[in-house]
Amino acid sequence: MQVGLLSDIHGNKVALEAVLADMPAVDALVCAGDVVGYNPWHGPCLEAVRERSIPTVQGNHDCAVAGGAAFGFNSLAGAAVRHARQQLSDAQTAWLGDLPISRRVLDGRVRLVHGHPAEPDRYTYPADFGPELLGEEDILVLGHTHVQHHERYEAGVVVNPGSVGQPRDGDPRAAYAVLDLDELSVTERRVPYDIDRVKRAIADAGLPERLGTRLEEGR
Repeated sequence: MQVGLLSDIHGNKVALEAVLADMPAVDALVCAGDVVGYNPWHGPCLEAVRERSIPTVQGNHDCAVAGGAAFGFNSLAGAAVRHARQQLSDAQTAWLGDLPISRRVLDGRVRLVHGHPAEPDRYTYPADFGPELLGEEDILVLGHTHVQHHERYEAGVVVNPGSVGQPRDGDPRAAYAVLDLDELSVTERRVPYDIDRVKRAIADAGLPERLGTRLEEGR
């Protein structure tokens, strides 16, 4: 069984479309959270996930937009949260608020979290990966760091597919991964997209310019 792994879409419709177009045939898609934030297409990205019934968990930006958390008023993240709250409908905001912080899918073999299985807001970088992160699941899928990486252990696999909408590992291309659930193997994938288009949309939305320039740097 082939499973497409998404995370940290962050309102980047252009990157999401590029990922979905590039993705090989899969039997299912899952998402490790942060559908909204940073980039200006919060609603279209949310609907792309919801309309496909993609199992998703709540990221910290999803939580903030839904009213459960806050960022500094003058921060880049805070500006995008305010923008998302203005753009989304009540039903869309409620959908974000109803997302679980952890869920098991595909007969319990795959667990989705955003940050850390024990602490939702904790960054779990590649150096923090280890078999102790795994529970009863065969695959733990997490996001939050925007750093693409995976490790296979005797107990199973820990994987961060990387960020679709705002990579931070020095590679500006949109990131995702494909899981072979039968082989317990992961293929990390990258795809280029039109960053200039996103930068123009960020400017048109009145969001901070830095949100666009960092996309070029993969930071």
